[in-house]
Amino acid sequence: MLILLCVFAVTALLLPLLVARIGARAFAVAALVPAAAFVHAAVLTPQVLAGATDPRLTPQESVAWIPQLGLSLSFRMDELSWLLTLIVTGVGALVLLYCRWYFRGERAGIGQFAAVLLAFAGAMYGLVTTDDLVLLVMFWEGTSILSYLLIGHYHRRGASRRAALQALLVTTLGGLAMFVGVVFLAVDAGTSSISRILEIAPTGPLVDAAVVLLLVGALSKSAIFPFHFWLPGAMAAPTPVSAYLHAAAMVKAGIYLIARFAPVFALSGPWRPITIALGVFTMLLGAVQALRETDLKRILAFGTVSQLGFFTVVLGYGTSDAILAGLALVISHALFKSALFLIVGVIDRQLSTRDLTEISGLGRKAPLLATAGFLAVASMMGIPPTIGFVAKEATLAALYDEALRGSPWGIVALAGVILGSILTAAYGARFLWGAFWRKKDPRHAALSGYMPDTEWPTPPFGFLVSPVILAAGTIVVGAIAPAVDAMLYGYADDATAPGFDGQDLSPGHLALWHGFAPALFLSLGAVLLGLGLFLVLQRIGWDRRPRLVRLTAQDAYYFVMRGVDRLSVSITTLTQRGSLPVYVGTIFVVVIAGEATALIAGGPANANLSGWHTPMQLVAAPVMIAAGILAVRARKRYTGVVLVSVTGLGMVVLFGTSGAPDLALTQILVETVTLVTFALVLRRLPARMGEHNASVGRVPRAILAIAAGVMMALVAIVATGSRVAAPISEAFPKLAYELGHGKNVVNVALVDLRGWDTMGELSVLVLAATGVASLVFVSHRADRLSATKALPEGPRRARRRPLVETTEGVRVQTAGDTAPRAWLIGGGNVKPENRSILLEVIVRILFHTIIVVSIYLLFAGHNAPGGGFAGGLVAGMALFMRYIAGGRWELGAAAPTDAGRLLGAGLILAVGAAVVPLLFGLAPLSSTVWEAEIPVVGHIEFVTSTLFDIGVYLVVIGLVLDVLRSLGAEVDRQALALRQAQGPRSGAESVDAQRSRTRGVGT
Repeated sequence: MLILLCVFAVTALLLPLLVARIGARAFAVAALVPAAAFVHAAVLTPQVLAGATDPRLTPQESVAWIPQLGLSLSFRMDELSWLLTLIVTGVGALVLLYCRWYFRGERAGIGQFAAVLLAFAGAMYGLVTTDDLVLLVMFWEGTSILSYLLIGHYHRRGASRRAALQALLVTTLGGLAMFVGVVFLAVDAGTSSISRILEIAPTGPLVDAAVVLLLVGALSKSAIFPFHFWLPGAMAAPTPVSAYLHAAAMVKAGIYLIARFAPVFALSGPWRPITIALGVFTMLLGAVQALRETDLKRILAFGTVSQLGFFTVVLGYGTSDAILAGLALVISHALFKSALFLIVGVIDRQLSTRDLTEISGLGRKAPLLATAGFLAVASMMGIPPTIGFVAKEATLAALYDEALRGSPWGIVALAGVILGSILTAAYGARFLWGAFWRKKDPRHAALSGYMPDTEWPTPPFGFLVSPVILAAGTIVVGAIAPAVDAMLYGYADDATAPGFDGQDLSPGHLALWHGFAPALFLSLGAVLLGLGLFLVLQRIGWDRRPRLVRLTAQDAYYFVMRGVDRLSVSITTLTQRGSLPVYVGTIFVVVIAGEATALIAGGPANANLSGWHTPMQLVAAPVMIAAGILAVRARKRYTGVVLVSVTGLGMVVLFGTSGAPDLALTQILVETVTLVTFALVLRRLPARMGEHNASVGRVPRAILAIAAGVMMALVAIVATGSRVAAPISEAFPKLAYELGHGKNVVNVALVDLRGWDTMGELSVLVLAATGVASLVFVSHRADRLSATKALPEGPRRARRRPLVETTEGVRVQTAGDTAPRAWLIGGGNVKPENRSILLEVIVRILFHTIIVVSIYLLFAGHNAPGGGFAGGLVAGMALFMRYIAGGRWELGAAAPTDAGRLLGAGLILAVGAAVVPLLFGLAPLSSTVWEAEIPVVGHIEFVTSTLFDIGVYLVVIGLVLDVLRSLGAEVDRQALALRQAQGPRSGAESVDAQRSRTRGVGT
């Protein structure tokens, strides 16, 4: 099972590449994966059935995951998991095969759709087979995220985006509530193993609370009132998504959870009131609305809501007979509802409409499709010899016995199911009439009062295979009902909920014929009454009447969302004033208040103070203090930035003289990069801080600044005497050498001992780069800087000639150009007054040397000062030099790739280096060293954590490149476009204004 999950994941990753090569035919290849899982489950059938009598024989797998928490990657296939696996994989394979024709001729977005749909199938497979509650929650949330992507496939449509977000919010919030219940249940039982929890059968108030929270998650996932509204909205998804997610897979997740825990918790206080009351109401509500819809797909959607309420009632009742009947209902629904959705998909693709008022006489034009539709609806109504009839009769028999014994909830459930069955037959007839019948239309009186038959383009035969197989399956499974009973009875028999009188009921069985029992007459009577109800409602025009209730759950959802939006706007308006001093001041106030509280509550402290540790501190500290005071007094922005950098350079001196060369190297690189970045930003701001930029409320600001400084000084003083135990860092040198195979403690700690911290920091860097770029690139992030892409074909020497920007674009400088020859490829594109031949020469000579130095720092950092972070900053400095010397086109020539690719590649490489050890049974971030003796070179060593460091190196370069392309090149381009749009200025323009316009790099 674990191997199959890996196959699902790997194939999903490769599918976009396959779709790019062979188009929609790749869906047929993808169908092989769930088909293989289906065959695997079928092969395990004897073991699964044997496990019903001896649980030790049940197929199961377990791999240790987090032993400290008692969590493992455990999977178990009992009868319930086996049944849901067959449904998820069997219907999934047919739906993927159906997609091969549904998306024929399409290319845009199909690769992603195929990958997500297959990944969803894998997530559902994991959900129904896992034996660990925590792992179940992970798969549960995975299906919510993947369904969001599938429902929003047509992302250019507002309805699709809204439906996807609505489904995600509802199911995710329910999943969060369920997760809390999982924690309660696991803590109370002392284990997260589902089979073990069911064996223990814990009770008590905490368990009751856990049960309620579990039901919240199940009801939200399975669209039970008041969460039912997301499912009809999800019909904005492509029809294959509706056929799979909303008939056979995703909505079955909640039903699966109810079926899993009902045998043990059905008699807990809150279980039956919640499942039966909400289930009955949902069944009736969905059926009534299905009778009012004119869209064939929405009829099925509200019918699905009704059926899910039906399952909740039956499975939630918890007796062995009810559970057996409920499992049969799940089988029948997966077959007939998937078939009906796929049939609607065929109609929609062929006719470009699903409106039943626009379709007439289709049954005679498409007899095979109509036959499949009639078989599927017959199973939905409960007409023999379909599995739907078998399941409904077993349900009515189980609830009828409960009602005879005087069970209040049995009476409620029976009455609700009978009324719901009548409505089901009515909307089932409405679907058949709408899809295949000839319809009368007063507007066509000349044609005997009937609409003309709809033209029907014959679909490919393969397009009909999946719905026909599923519809035929309702007959086949109904015929083998006794065999289905034998396979499912073992699980249903484990139910511990007795009848109302406290005694176990007589066992029920699945069969096509039980004789002339009350359940038979109730079932057939419901069908006949439903058909009569349909005729009456058609005559009175029920679907054209105004809705009965003005406020619906959908309206309540939008009301809540509007309230949340308005509240967020109000809070944002109140707190996000657009003033940086206010934000910084708020941070300082919180820090002062928090630290002061901690210092006061901590009591007296023992300080261990020294005047200085090295004489260099006496030199560096006064300089840093003076620079800080002068920075506050500076009237020019750039002067203030430079003075602030002096304090950073003072830290370089302190680090270097305190035995921390790594920190000194990193600090000086960071200060340099920061200074250049600030310079790029300041180009678009006035050089001098005028009166309108002057500080307001200087006295409060001074008080706040002094308080912050004093507080940090006190924290530092208290920290000197707060240590009561030996620091763990004392063991780092030994750990770095023995575990990380390196002598540079700082670098080994970053990429090995504390690698998870570095992973988080890499994520922050990626987010920072994305945020900076998003503020500058207004509409898109397309790479418009790479000049090498604009070079014409030709000899290598010609391609390396400098570029010249003209009104027609960019071309290579030729001998006829009057501009001086540039040493850098983009130099000819810089304005003469901004060029420096000396700088171009130096940059051309030093660039490659600096890149080599950065690579040396990368690989030497494991045993000497350096590492991926320092190496990346050095490489970033080389890019800064190219940009400063040759402008934005030179930056494009120096790094002809997108910064996002470097960021993504680096993060993937780092994550891969951390995760790959898991595949070999090791802890994450475990390092392995390879040693070899190479002639001439000598002894070499390679540590796998170097791969992590290479990821850091790429992320840092990507961050620098993103900053340069956004704050540098893109700002240059926008400024140039603005000047061109404004045209030449008047002659009265001042010299200072002209200098301000021409100031900048590469413009």
